[in-house]
Amino acid sequence: MSSEVETSLTVRERSEEPQITVRDSSTSVGTTVEALDMTKKPFFAKLFVYRDEVPRSAAINMAIDEALLEQAIVPTIRFYRWDHPALSFGYFGKFADVAGYQRDSVRRWTGGGIVLHGDDLTYSLVIPASDSAFKESSMSIYENVHRAISTALMSLGTKTELASEKSGEISESCFASPVRADVLLNGRKIAGAAQRRTHRGLLQQGSIQDVDLPQDFEQRFVHQLSANFTPSESERPVLDRAEMIAEQKYAAAAWLQKR
Repeated sequence: MSSEVETSLTVRERSEEPQITVRDSSTSVGTTVEALDMTKKPFFAKLFVYRDEVPRSAAINMAIDEALLEQAIVPTIRFYRWDHPALSFGYFGKFADVAGYQRDSVRRWTGGGIVLHGDDLTYSLVIPASDSAFKESSMSIYENVHRAISTALMSLGTKTELASEKSGEISESCFASPVRADVLLNGRKIAGAAQRRTHRGLLQQGSIQDVDLPQDFEQRFVHQLSANFTPSESERPVLDRAEMIAEQKYAAAAWLQKR
C-alpha cells in the first residue's frame, strides 16, 4: 500500500528550541501520570513539527500522513484540521458501520474504530525506521506519546491518567471504548490513536477530543516528546505524492468499501 518513492522530506532548520505558532483552538482507571518532569529523557532526540494550517478533506489528510511516512527522514509530528466534519474508521472496519453517517468518511490505513473529526485536535506522528525510537515496541511508542499528552495536560492543571488495561472490545465508536494507555479524564477517554508499522517506519494517527485545550497545549505536548523540536513546512513533493495517493486510494470507493 505504501509506494517505493525515496524522495526525502526537506525542512527549514531554525533554532534549537523555536517557538511554535499555535491557534485557539468506562470504567477502567489507570495509573495516575506523574507530574511534569523536565529531567526525564525526551523520547525523540530531534523532532520536526508540521503545523498544517490548510483545512483539508478526509482523503487528503490521510494521504498526507502516508506520504510523510514514505518520505520523512526525521521523526515528524503533524497537526491538522478538516475542511468540514468528517469520520475516519480503521483499516479492518466494515463500511456498513459508517454508511449511515452524513459525514465525509474515509478508511484509515491504521487500525481502530470510528472517530468523528471536526472539533478535535488531530495529529499524526511518523517515526522513520532509521530512528532509534522505531526499535521500541508499538505499545511503548503508544504509551510514550499518550504520556506526553497527559503530562502536558497535567502541567496545565487538568488531571488525567492513562488507562491501565483494556476495558472492552473495540466498539463502533473508538472513543466509547478505552484501551491500555489511552488518556482518561474522570474515567472518560479523551485521547486515542492507531498505528501502522512498515519497513519504512511507524505511523501513529491520534485524536484529542472533549477537553478544553489551552492555546499553548501543542507546544507543551511537543516539548514532552523532544527538547529539540524544529518547525517544518511541507514541501511540494509531499503534497504532490499525497494527491496521487488520495486519488488512487483514500478517495476511491474500492478502498472505502473494501470490507
